[in-house]
Amino acid sequence: MKNKKLNAVHVWKQFADLAVPQLRLSVIERAVYFHLLRHSRLEGKPELRFSILWLARGACLSTGSVRQAVRSLVAKGALRLAERSRAGHVVEVRLPEEIRAIRAGKIAARAAERAPSEANFEKADFLESRALRQAIHAREGGFCFYCLRRLRPTVRGVDHVVPRVRGGGNGYRNLVSSCAECNSLKGERRAEDFLRWLYREGRLTAGELSGRLRALAGLAAGKLRPPLPSQRDRGKGGVRKTKERPKRRAQKAGGEILRLATLAQDDDPLRVVKSEPGRFAEGPRHPG
Repeated sequence: MKNKKLNAVHVWKQFADLAVPQLRLSVIERAVYFHLLRHSRLEGKPELRFSILWLARGACLSTGSVRQAVRSLVAKGALRLAERSRAGHVVEVRLPEEIRAIRAGKIAARAAERAPSEANFEKADFLESRALRQAIHAREGGFCFYCLRRLRPTVRGVDHVVPRVRGGGNGYRNLVSSCAECNSLKGERRAEDFLRWLYREGRLTAGELSGRLRALAGLAAGKLRPPLPSQRDRGKGGVRKTKERPKRRAQKAGGEILRLATLAQDDDPLRVVKSEPGRFAEGPRHPG
């Protein structure tokens, strides 16, 4: 650890504003911490050797309360016990910014600040932070929005439904979780055309295609809102583990996202569509 000149006022403010409320330090624990800090880090010493009796006298406390306070500060991460023997204790007094619990609290606070509120949800950039990108993946339930393939965190990505070159933005209405293959194959094509191409290639059934087109319309209408990071109660990686079959589980995420096998109704989604400049392709009709 490098010895550097500390600003005692800055350290005291950090301790009062962060350490005391987050670690729930008692008055005795505060007195013990400050006394050890005074004789170690503020004097440029990375570690301090002391006895309980010396500490009790210096802090004007009983030896029993001092011993308990030292144990508590070690447990809470404010002190690191390097040695304990009859000759005394050797501890490293950690500054508030070095305490793991406080660092984790600051990271969580910054993530909460980056999370969009209800007021600016529509304007939020969902590529801005990892937490917001995870919200897009969580909405799809761990499946590719296009081909419904089960995704691993290492191979999934966020795709623009309307490509950036066509004016697509980074809002939740224009972002979906997709596999690397679909992301590459789709390119600058319209999402509807790409979904029909997947059907013609045999990667989607008629019912699945109908459900995908309905989900695409719901996405554009703002009906498929991803959960805010503070609202998600997910496992590591933002996706709950499941034992259900992919096509039964895929579209439960985010409410009524997909119900693929039962949504083929009314109009025929496989009508004549323009697939290439100057050429038209007619997809097969629904059976029956």
